[in-house]
Amino acid sequence: MLSRLALRSELFRVAPLCANVVRTTQTKPAVTSTNESIIVPGFPKPNGLPQPNPFDGPERDLVNFPRMVRLEEPAKTRYLFVPEEWFEVFYKKTGVTGPYVLAAGITTYVLSKEIWVVEHEFPYVLATIGLFYVGWKKFGASLAGFLDKEIDEYEASCNASRKGEIDGLTESIENQKKEVWRTEAQKHVIQAKRENVAIQLEAIYRERALQAYNQVKRRLDYQLDLANLTRTVQQRHMVNWIIENVLKSLTNEQEKQSFKKCMVDLQALAAKA
Repeated sequence: MLSRLALRSELFRVAPLCANVVRTTQTKPAVTSTNESIIVPGFPKPNGLPQPNPFDGPERDLVNFPRMVRLEEPAKTRYLFVPEEWFEVFYKKTGVTGPYVLAAGITTYVLSKEIWVVEHEFPYVLATIGLFYVGWKKFGASLAGFLDKEIDEYEASCNASRKGEIDGLTESIENQKKEVWRTEAQKHVIQAKRENVAIQLEAIYRERALQAYNQVKRRLDYQLDLANLTRTVQQRHMVNWIIENVLKSLTNEQEKQSFKKCMVDLQALAAKA
């Protein structure tokens, strides 16, 4: 009835216990083995691999001192509370009727020696046992089902919380992966910023180069204009100085001869025209 409760008990039991009752006094040679999992076969193992026991050393004798394990199912019983192993011990020596003969003999002995005194209140013991038996027959299955249901609900709630935690951790891992992927994009952003800064520097350089070109061109144009103006002024002064000196050197007779010669040239030109 309380099998599911026994299965989820926090206590560890050595399995099998009664199978090793009949043992010789001579111990077996110590056999060392590497640490393996203390989880009973059938239970889920983390990562599917045996987990080392932190309480055992590498020289643990697993033959003479077996590791305590948790049973998957509780031990079988007879008459609600008598372990099945107690009967199996007598089968090899006395047969099937051995345990019952021993129980009857012990009962007869304690009654005959008045170790167990039967008083007037003894029928109450039989009545109590009968009530327990009737209650077990009528309500045992329903109570066991109710307890199993409660345990299943509790187990489901534990598994739900564990599953929820696993889902939360899985989601956190996925979010971390996304963040890692996003941080990888920062490399491209930084590269783009570097290229943008390089473009800005190039634009500023070209702007300043253009300003320097314009300043140099303006100064060269100024020097060219200054040289042209100086040459023009010099030519004008030279022409004026030559004309003035030529006019000063001419006499009246030379002016008349020049005037006549010009008139002759004009007449000749007019005749040809």
